[in-house]
Amino acid sequence: MTDTLPISETFTSIQGEGKYTGVPSWFCRLSGCNLRCTWCDTPYASWNPESTSRTIESLIKEAKASGIHHAVLTGGEPMIFKQLVPLSNQLAKLGFHITIETAGTVTLPGVSCHLMSLSPKLANSNPINDPRDESGAWASRHEQHRLNCDAINELIASTPDRQIKFVVADPNDLIEIDTILAHIVGYHPRDIMLMPQGVSVPDQDSIQWILDECLDRGWTYCPRLHIALFGDTRGT
Repeated sequence: MTDTLPISETFTSIQGEGKYTGVPSWFCRLSGCNLRCTWCDTPYASWNPESTSRTIESLIKEAKASGIHHAVLTGGEPMIFKQLVPLSNQLAKLGFHITIETAGTVTLPGVSCHLMSLSPKLANSNPINDPRDESGAWASRHEQHRLNCDAINELIASTPDRQIKFVVADPNDLIEIDTILAHIVGYHPRDIMLMPQGVSVPDQDSIQWILDECLDRGWTYCPRLHIALFGDTRGT
């Protein structure tokens, strides 16, 4: 194991999604992913990964200098990198509250995390006929690996808090969500979040069905506050 990680970007901003929406946070985006969502909003960490090799020491130094007490470790898929363990452990020792944003397809023993932010990928994420995948190899691989309920259950059981975010495109997605949740344990209805697909602020009519479902089921509507404040902009 080396002491470096491929980093796409680091920045300080407000958390735009989930239970800590609005909280000032230091973000560390790892570059590289085992999936290829067709609607991925960070293609520079997945489809076309850009990265700089950063030492854990330099990342810890930057996090401390930020003066922020919440760290968000994201990607790409941060859980595919074993070096996430020492990075998260050192951040935890410094008193950071750590959120890890993951698709929940793999586990990583020894990682430190206070809020596991799980985003299981629905069928609407499959890059079928995506021009970036002319051979269809990624579409096949993505479909094979996008869901791992055993891993999700293990991550939920090993973390003090969790949120399970589903990116939804239309009401038919609810059928798949119900099927997935039938295989997941250890969560409260308020932990389930529905997030509208897209990288712009949606209009009221297009999300009304999502709001209705959240009210009916006791789930949480999950906007993207950073999109409303800054637009679809890197480093926010």
